[in-house]
Amino acid sequence: MAYIELPIAPELGREFPGIVGPMTFRPETAAPINELANILLRGESTLTRGERELIATHVSWKNDCFFCQTIHGAVAAAQLGHNEKLVQTVKTDWPNAGISPKLKALLNMAGKVQEGRKQVKAEDIATARAEGATDREIHDTVLIAAMFCMCNRYVDGLGTWAPQDAEIYRERAAEIVEHGYSAVTEAATSLVAD
Repeated sequence: MAYIELPIAPELGREFPGIVGPMTFRPETAAPINELANILLRGESTLTRGERELIATHVSWKNDCFFCQTIHGAVAAAQLGHNEKLVQTVKTDWPNAGISPKLKALLNMAGKVQEGRKQVKAEDIATARAEGATDREIHDTVLIAAMFCMCNRYVDGLGTWAPQDAEIYRERAAEIVEHGYSAVTEAATSLVAD
């Protein structure tokens, strides 16, 4: 049970899970969060959508946010050939994951953002650049990591509910891949309004 009274999802008979609950509670704050998520995770980039979702998943795992690491891991897997094993390895053992050296360097930076605001050092940037990362990729990695630190704290700070059934996350991931982040929150808000 969340720490505040969140809207009830009619199909669940209980509050909406994870970040959807607080976003449904305050749709006016959901809009800019979803817009930023859509820009960073789905917008134009030289990093694939799957790679960007892996960054979000890794940070959420480091923050021990079950809901965020699970939903973004499911979205990453959906965009990476449904490779759930790769997602799990990126969360727990990214240096040995079957990903590019550039993505490993960016995950290293994202992990350091999660650890603290001044943990990213010049040598981390140099390593990422040496592996082919552009300034835009470096910028977006840091911003994705910072945003997910905020979102993880939003979800867990309100004590939201997170389903344990992996299939629920796979289903939501398919919706996100198809329609984006805003559509999920808008659908939840319309259910509450009806």
